[in-house]
Amino acid sequence: MGKKIGVLLSGCGVFDGSEIHEAVLTLLFLDQAGAQIICMAPNIKQMHVIDHTTQSMADEQRNVLVESARIARGDIVDIESVSAKQLDALIIPGGFGAAKNLSDFAMKGPDAKVHPQVQRLLDEMLAARKPIGALCIAPASVARALGSHHPEVTIGTDVGTASAIESMGAKHVACKVDGIHVDKAHKIVTTPAYMLGPSIRHVAVGIEKLVKKVIDLA
Repeated sequence: MGKKIGVLLSGCGVFDGSEIHEAVLTLLFLDQAGAQIICMAPNIKQMHVIDHTTQSMADEQRNVLVESARIARGDIVDIESVSAKQLDALIIPGGFGAAKNLSDFAMKGPDAKVHPQVQRLLDEMLAARKPIGALCIAPASVARALGSHHPEVTIGTDVGTASAIESMGAKHVACKVDGIHVDKAHKIVTTPAYMLGPSIRHVAVGIEKLVKKVIDLA
């Protein structure tokens, strides 16, 4: 059997959950590599719901695990039930959910708090020296969670976000959309994806490289 790779989702939709293209490309490249995929998400309310046709707030509530299950075709578990012992690696697709539901970086920047179960699993993965991949804005939540270890990450070239990441103790490295950055000391692999875009064919190149590298490191 292939390596067991966790995919941590944060909802369903770029503005309030997981970026669907990034999540699906991650799943595709993992499957092509023969990996066993374990999709997971926190069982919590979304920070808010965005109508993706207008990009305006919708007056409703949704659950992160329930919404993430749409991407996982129902094959998903609560992150609370997952430990690093069950995984060979972990990948976190981007989308605003990674900075709204996995942490509150989207609102609080460097003062963000990471969801306790996300913090726990990231701490466990790092302690076990198992690789972590993060796409798009997700490296900001990784930087917040693991900042005391001074990880190296990329979110592309956005100066404001890079500055916030550095103020949390991480090192930001500029990177093009078709590239990845590898923090060899901590086994953290990051790629800008839709932080740079502009389209699915561009982000696919970096995501495929990230998936391959994470599997190599696992």
